[in-house]
Amino acid sequence: MKIIEPATPEQFEQYYRLRYLTLRQPWGQPEGSERVDDDATALHAMLVNGAGEAIGVCRLHMNTPQEGQLRFMGIRGDQQGKQLGDRLLQYLEERARSLGAERMTLQARENAVNFYRRNGYEVVEKTYLLFGSIQHYLMAKQL
Repeated sequence: MKIIEPATPEQFEQYYRLRYLTLRQPWGQPEGSERVDDDATALHAMLVNGAGEAIGVCRLHMNTPQEGQLRFMGIRGDQQGKQLGDRLLQYLEERARSLGAERMTLQARENAVNFYRRNGYEVVEKTYLLFGSIQHYLMAKQL
């Protein structure tokens, strides 16, 4: 397994497909809802297996020169529980540091709060409900 930054149309197709399957389809959201306007200015990371298949995705957006924000973390269902999310987090935190970030933020779904806590993030505040049912929490970590 390795982490790549998607660069080709085929890689981005896999990246967005996994983002849709893990973060939008389970809640009945339409295809295309996994894409957002600021994707073009973000750094994307994709964990691929030996066959080159996407098994994990996440993206980094620099909110300010000192603060990075992680969004759209998704691990393929059959690969969850194998600490693959940890690898993506570590990769993007290092990339953020290399860009000058001193702090990372993210909006964690309620079922992911403990995962991020294990990786050094702290809850700042309860924030919004996604799709009217998925509670999110602002979390942060000093790099």
